[in-house]
Amino acid sequence: MNETVVTPHPWRWRILGFLGVAQLMLILDVTVVAIALPQIETDLGASRAALTWTVSAYALAFGGLMLLGGRLADILGAKRVVLAGLLVFSAASLLTGLADSSELLIAGRVAQGVGAALLSPSALSLVVTLFDGDERNRALGVWSALGGGGAALGVLLGGLLTAGPGWPWVFYVNVPIGLVIAAVLARMLPRPVVPASRGRLDVLGALLVTASTGTLIYALIQAGEDGWATATTGLLVLAAAAGYLVFVAWQRRAGTPLMDVRLLARRPVATGTFLILLATALMIAVFFLGTFYFQHAHSYGPLRTGLLFLPVALATMAGANLTGRSIARFGARPLAVAGLLVAAAGLAVPALWLEPAVVVVGVAVAAAGTGAIFVVASATALGQVAPHEAGVASGIVSTFHEFGAAGGAAVVSSIAAASIVGDTLDGFTNAFVVAAVAAGVSALVASVLTPRPQA
Repeated sequence: MNETVVTPHPWRWRILGFLGVAQLMLILDVTVVAIALPQIETDLGASRAALTWTVSAYALAFGGLMLLGGRLADILGAKRVVLAGLLVFSAASLLTGLADSSELLIAGRVAQGVGAALLSPSALSLVVTLFDGDERNRALGVWSALGGGGAALGVLLGGLLTAGPGWPWVFYVNVPIGLVIAAVLARMLPRPVVPASRGRLDVLGALLVTASTGTLIYALIQAGEDGWATATTGLLVLAAAAGYLVFVAWQRRAGTPLMDVRLLARRPVATGTFLILLATALMIAVFFLGTFYFQHAHSYGPLRTGLLFLPVALATMAGANLTGRSIARFGARPLAVAGLLVAAAGLAVPALWLEPAVVVVGVAVAAAGTGAIFVVASATALGQVAPHEAGVASGIVSTFHEFGAAGGAAVVSSIAAASIVGDTLDGFTNAFVVAAVAAGVSALVASVLTPRPQA
């Protein structure tokens, strides 16, 4: 009896290294810009809303188009889409660094998000294809570790670049890295295998979910100017809700839907998406608040501010590592509740006592809690889905990760508006209070919503 033996790609670990650097570049770009915001504000005369969109626009385009990017990889082949994503991201990074106005800066960030949405899911598809068995688990572990600490380390890198050559280099640095990786992968990656039946792209679905989320984020940002209880804010929130309803209805009747919305009705997936949305929102809130607090209220430079976030990066990775080692023993529910309570306690510290050393300690404690939530969220959402649903469920979790970043920046910016554009510290205090309360209330929700492990 003859058995077909599939020879592993000889360069698979080298390819993983280059794909991993590319993915790290995308993750870093969610937070690397945070430290640069005060200097961007000064150089471009950017408003608070423009600064918030500088963070949110990238995450919105990244998250809203990610599932479409994954579908494109299935239709055209992952190699082609990875290379296209790298070129789009590199070109967009150059244009963003050259921006001399808020409008051009935000447009560049949207274009970066488009490139990231093409690159990230197709790169993950290649990792899954190139590896098998235990090697695949090891490769996916490396991939997950990049996301775990990358966002926190982005703040430190942002401080180094902003304090050195200046804030445009936060974007310029992506250009040579992206082009080198594209040139190497064009040679190393195997020829794409494109299925005979290519299917169709759900462009309407992608536009609906992105436009609805963009409308909601716009409402949250404008609430800082117009107020939370105004007719404008209410109408925008209602418009976003209506958009989501239309999206769900379209997904149920589309021939090749962007997202299987029925998965979101399952308790484990619903819990995982809720936790990933909240954890990312809290993480971005900490970075956004911290960078303006240290640089505006205390006139710290970007390098000093970035170094102050080093304990936050280490705490995030420590919380994720400890949770990854103990989740099989204790289960998702107690660890989800514990992570949220730790995050709430950490955020409550600067809410009660707003001093630089206290803020560093408090946000580091909160980061350990959010690091734990990231692991619990992924394990809960993906742990009980069928193998053929894992890719779709993973895409949903990743999409909500980016939407959490966009929404977190919008909410905390509006709450802390008085401190970001003025001389009072009340806005910072209020934002930390709201974040602590949100984490505490979410712990109660998680204690009910998170399913118990199956026997």
